Amino acid sequence: MSDAASAPRLGSLTWLPAAEHPDLLGAPVAAALPALGGRAWVAAIDEDLADTAAFTEAYEVPLVASANCVVVAARRAGQTTLAACLVPADTRADVNGLVRRHLGARKASFAPQDVAVAESGMAYGGITPVGLPEGWPLLVDAAVAAADLVVVGSGTRGSKLAVPGTVLAGLPGAEVLEDLGQPVPDDPRPRPAAVADRAPDDRDVGWGERPRNPDDDDRRYLEDRPPHWGSD
Repeated sequence: MSDAASAPRLGSLTWLPAAEHPDLLGAPVAAALPALGGRAWVAAIDEDLADTAAFTEAYEVPLVASANCVVVAARRAGQTTLAACLVPADTRADVNGLVRRHLGARKASFAPQDVAVAESGMAYGGITPVGLPEGWPLLVDAAVAAADLVVVGSGTRGSKLAVPGTVLAGLPGAEVLEDLGQPVPDDPRPRPAAVADRAPDDRDVGWGERPRNPDDDDRRYLEDRPPHWGSD
């Protein structure tokens, strides 16, 4: 079957074999493709439309076909480590609940924008599970792992990747968790009782999209972060 015939049909985008178009990818993503273990596709987009809501509306890709990659900072015994979570785009990662417990952390929160960009080597709004730094835990929602094809970032804001869920679940450091993504606050679906007990710092900053107010970053986290991350 030719590449043209096997390309996915997702929204109004033209999907191309990612391995043949490294110029559309972030450097860490392009470097990781040879070891991906499955097929991946890339489509060029307007970088101003990279954030989930704008992307979904502009390119007619169903929200349920996309997933968000979240960079999380977990702290325990004075040490801060980074991890990533991959959840359906219509949910929010349960950072201060399931993620914190799974990582054995005292406290967990979304990593500030500058840290997420510097440590991942990817553009904000384009952070993706493909090509994450070696040693990072990658927590994958079971619904993402079970999907035939998932639209994720490409390491840049100028394109998107489409990758089978099974391939994403097989990435280095990946663990599949049930209910990693929880309904967003305005979702009419019932929310588990445990979600109501979130700590105040469990916010959406760090989702790979531009924060509305940079001053809302987790100040305690910024004070505790290691020296090599720079000063505030």
